[in-house]
Amino acid sequence: MEKRLAVGFTGPSNSGKTTLILKVARKLIHEHGLEVAIIKHDPKDKARFDVEGKDSYKFSDTGAEVIVTSSNRTTYFSQRESSLDEMIRLFNHFDVLLVEGLKGLPLPRISIFRKTIDEDYFPFMNALAIDDSINIVDYKVPSDVDMLNLNDPDEVISWIFKNAKQV
Repeated sequence: MEKRLAVGFTGPSNSGKTTLILKVARKLIHEHGLEVAIIKHDPKDKARFDVEGKDSYKFSDTGAEVIVTSSNRTTYFSQRESSLDEMIRLFNHFDVLLVEGLKGLPLPRISIFRKTIDEDYFPFMNALAIDDSINIVDYKVPSDVDMLNLNDPDEVISWIFKNAKQV
């Protein structure tokens, strides 16, 4: 892969963002042979690195380089909030960057929902990843939003390869 790709994942707490990112990262690394970097937004500034059971530990455990960022600090080299370009520069090498949260960043974005969809996310999404717990006919999903199966990481990876931003 010549160009580095970046994509964002958004959705409410407990929607499955971390689980999907873990599945995608593992497949990109182990099946596609790519280097993956992950940025996780920590809006409540409570993340601690390498504490078993925590998301940052799970992300590190995939083999990816990881940055955990919040409004008050970026855990890697910096103790302040960083722009996307600054965070990208912190990673030495990667093929694919997966960003959890930070919906204001200018990245193609997959929104993840289970049970119900918050339509306030529509302006911030390029794809919608859902499972069988949602009856999509109950929602007016914009026609330019791609529909993805939340439980099919290969479908998500295919979408990433076609739609991610080159960085």
